[in-house]
Amino acid sequence: MSGVTILAKLALRQGLLHTHDRILLAVSGGPDSVALLHVLHGLSGELGLHLEVAHLQHGIRGDEAKADARFVAELVGKLGLTFHLKEIDLPELRARAGKGNLEQMARQQRYGFFADIARARQLNKIATAHTQDDQAETMLMWLLRGAGRKGLAGMSRSMPLDGGAGSGLQIIRPFLDVSKAEVLEYLGERQLEYRIDATNRDTKLLRNWLRLELMPQLRERIDDRVGARLAAQADMLRDEQAVLDQVAQAELERCRRGAGLDRVLLLQQPVALQRLVLRCWIEAVRGNLRGVDFTHIEALRGLAAAGPSQGRLAIPGGWELRREYDSLYLAKTTRKPRAICYLYPVALGDPLSVREAGVVFHFERLAAPPALTPDSSMEAFFDADELGAGLSVRNFRNGDRFEPLGMSGHKKVKDLFIDRKLALAERASLPLLVAGDRVLWIPGHGRSRDALVTPASRTVLRIKVVPIGT
Repeated sequence: MSGVTILAKLALRQGLLHTHDRILLAVSGGPDSVALLHVLHGLSGELGLHLEVAHLQHGIRGDEAKADARFVAELVGKLGLTFHLKEIDLPELRARAGKGNLEQMARQQRYGFFADIARARQLNKIATAHTQDDQAETMLMWLLRGAGRKGLAGMSRSMPLDGGAGSGLQIIRPFLDVSKAEVLEYLGERQLEYRIDATNRDTKLLRNWLRLELMPQLRERIDDRVGARLAAQADMLRDEQAVLDQVAQAELERCRRGAGLDRVLLLQQPVALQRLVLRCWIEAVRGNLRGVDFTHIEALRGLAAAGPSQGRLAIPGGWELRREYDSLYLAKTTRKPRAICYLYPVALGDPLSVREAGVVFHFERLAAPPALTPDSSMEAFFDADELGAGLSVRNFRNGDRFEPLGMSGHKKVKDLFIDRKLALAERASLPLLVAGDRVLWIPGHGRSRDALVTPASRTVLRIKVVPIGT
C-alpha cells in the first residue's frame, strides 16, 4: 500500500487529525505501531503536528520485552522525537491485588501511563495503531462472549480517554480502516523493520486463536473481504447505538425522581429500552460500566419488576441497587450500619430532643377546652389523667402493635409502615410515643385510641413535634 493511500484514508476521517495537534503515539514495536509512527511522522511537517512516543514494558516477556523497548527507543531517536519509557512488573501488581484479569490490568496501566505523559507534556491526543483486522477480531470476540450491541460495535475511531486523570484527552485510531495486509505491504515497500511479539502466536488466548485460526478459515471459506465486512458491521452497530443512547437518555430523564428512578415508569417501557435506561443510569452515576454485563442488568430488572419492595442487589465495583417501593436508587455499598436503638424518658414541661430522628417534642398542659383539633399530623392531644406514668419516646421494636384511631382492633406498627411505604432507614429512626408497652402516637403517621380527649377530660397534654432547629 502506498503512503498516499494511507494519507487519503486519514484525510477522510474529518476531525481525527487537526493542524498543530500534539500527539502521543503508543508504539509497541510491532508492525502496526511502527507503520503508524512513520505515517504520522511523514504528515507532521505538512500538518504541523507535534509527536512524542510512549512505550510501556509490562515485565512479562523478560529479555525479549527489553529488546522491544530498545528497538523503539532507537527508532524514535533516529526520527528525532521525544521518547517516554516506563517499566512495570505486571505479574507482581496482580499478585499484590490478589485478583484481576491480566489483560484488563495491562490496559489500565498502559492508558494510565499515556494519560500521565500527555497531561505532563500538554498533549491533546493519544494515537494507537488498531487496524481493521483488530476491529473484526474484537467484534467476533465479543460476539462469542455474548455481548450486546454496544460490545459488538467494537472500537471507535475517536473517543475521550476514560477517567479523571485523562480528562480532555482523545484517543484516536487512524488505522481502523486499514487492513493488516495493507500495513505489511507499506512496511515491505519501505523496508521498515519491526518486532514480533512471540506471545501473539499463543492460540490458547482467544484473540490469537481468532486471528491465527478462525479468521484465515473464514477468508478461505468466504472471501478476503470478510474482515472488512465485520468492521463495517461494527460501524453500523455503533451508529445505531448512538441513536438508541439518545432515546434511552431521554427516557432516563423522564423516569428520574430526585436521586432515584420511578420504577413504575421504567417498567412501562419495552424490555430493550429498560435495559438501555438502566445501563445509561449506571454509567451516569458510577462513571463507567466496567464489569456490568447482561446478567447484572437482568437481575436489576428482576428486582424492579418482582423483587421485594425494599430489596437490594449488588453490582460490580462496590455499588448496589436499592428498591424502596416504587423508587430505585443506586449507591455505593456501605457496611451495614449498627442498628439504631434509643429510648428517652419524657419529663413533662421540658422539650425532648431526639437527635436520631432529627426532631424535638414539645409538651404543654392545658385546661380542657370544649374542642381541640390538631394543626397537623405532627401534633396530638391526650387526656393527661388517662396516660398514666412512664411516658417515653423510642424507636420501633419488632412486635410493636397499637389501636389506630378510627379502626377497630389492633394493628402491627410494621404493617402501618408497609401501608405508608416507609423505607427501612426511616422506620428505624422514626420516633414513637409510648406508655410502657403501649404505642400511643407515631407522629406524622397515626395515633392510637388511648387517652382520647372527651368532654369529661379535666387536663389535656398537648404534644407538638418539630424539626430540630425550628
